[in-house]
Amino acid sequence: MSKLVVRCAVYTRKSTDEGLNQDFNSLDAQREVAEAFIKSQKHQGWTLIRTQYDDGGFSGASLDRPALQNLLKDVDAGRVDCIVVYKVDRLSRSLLDFARLIDRFDQKSVSFVSVTQQFNTTTSLGRLTLNILLSFAQFEREIISERTRDKMSAARRRGKWVGGTPVLGYDVDPGGGRLVVNEGEAQRVREIFRLLGARRSFIAVAAELQRRNWRNKTWTSRTGVRHEGHSFSGPSLARLIANPVYAGKVQYRGVVYPGEHAPIVDPELWEKCQELLLQRKRAHVIHKPQNALLAGLLRCRSCDQPMVATYTSKSGRRYRYYVCRNARRNGWGACPTRAVSADLIEESVVEHIKTSMPDASGDANELVRTLVKQVLYDGVTGKVALAVEARNED
Repeated sequence: MSKLVVRCAVYTRKSTDEGLNQDFNSLDAQREVAEAFIKSQKHQGWTLIRTQYDDGGFSGASLDRPALQNLLKDVDAGRVDCIVVYKVDRLSRSLLDFARLIDRFDQKSVSFVSVTQQFNTTTSLGRLTLNILLSFAQFEREIISERTRDKMSAARRRGKWVGGTPVLGYDVDPGGGRLVVNEGEAQRVREIFRLLGARRSFIAVAAELQRRNWRNKTWTSRTGVRHEGHSFSGPSLARLIANPVYAGKVQYRGVVYPGEHAPIVDPELWEKCQELLLQRKRAHVIHKPQNALLAGLLRCRSCDQPMVATYTSKSGRRYRYYVCRNARRNGWGACPTRAVSADLIEESVVEHIKTSMPDASGDANELVRTLVKQVLYDGVTGKVALAVEARNED
């Protein structure tokens, strides 16, 4: 190199955080080898940058690593002339990511050196060798990913718990990665299934669970982050009922397998609730667009929630109405407005427009869509309040 002083930064990485609390870990070993190599090049002006760029517990498949990002900032700022690593895959296991990094280094005239593979990017042969080695590193990563997926698939088929968000009624055994029954929560799960079997209404049961202040699973991740359980609604209750874990089973790619964990719910009650769930899905078939006049405009004044356009059919006749989303999710008792006839509320809004703007011309329905920003409906008094766009009277 033509520079009298070559400022060298050492970058180290380890995919897992296992063993990082030891006095001398993998990152220390990588750094020791790299620093020794830099000392051996002292006659060429190589000098070590004391800033440490160590990523412990970060995969090489992504560039979203704190120490690497700090290193790239120093490269862009012109504080680094050469980057030294123990092996190429310590910097990246992705050929595309690595190509982008090398291009970024070249723009700043920064060279890259791998100590154990004895090459650098200042020569054409070094670049060729680098690409070959990186291709093998990416191939190795893909093979490991395939093996991991195959292992998890086989474990699922054998009914094992292979990770995911913990569910109400079970805890994850810290020693074996399997599900164990949390008896306190399991009693609640059984009661939820019994309530649904007796009342046959997801909204009614969700409302009862809210009255009891029962919530979904509260759990803490391995990193110490606490996830609070949320109140039950119709959709969250349906997800709980549909989970085959409670019948002692696991599901993988649409196929249900016998699980190695103990069931919580009796098979007869489980099947009864699955039939209710199927009926609910049939009742919630997506309807054709209604082109409702107040769609996206109408809100419930009591709940400050959108009122959703929907309809029912009886004897071949369609009855349109708007229902408060709060009442739809949590039951009629959650909202005094509940629902209102679509024809009634739309006619009321049109009359308000005609009364407040007697000089308005054109189709009344079109005026509603162009002038009205929001409609607030009070289900207790039956009153309508409009927020209307200002118009120029030039």
